[in-house]
Amino acid sequence: MSEQLPSDEEVVVSPCISVCSIDAATKMCIGCLRTLKEIGAWRTMTAPEKKDVVAACLERAKTRPRRNADGQVFPPDHPKLRRFSQ
Repeated sequence: MSEQLPSDEEVVVSPCISVCSIDAATKMCIGCLRTLKEIGAWRTMTAPEKKDVVAACLERAKTRPRRNADGQVFPPDHPKLRRFSQ
């Protein structure tokens, strides 16, 4: 039995930027700005659900900057954020 792979149109890239540190107050990752629930469910989400999460993260980034593991704000031109500016 073979597992069907998603088409290129169905693949949604995770917003993870390999910081993986949860802010105690917001319960969100300081790097990708996903909630704990969104992070936990990512692997089982449909492509439309993942697109909604990515859109929510982009919206959150307008008022809450992504930070590194030391809590420092990433500059807008940081390589880890390059894919969000396209």
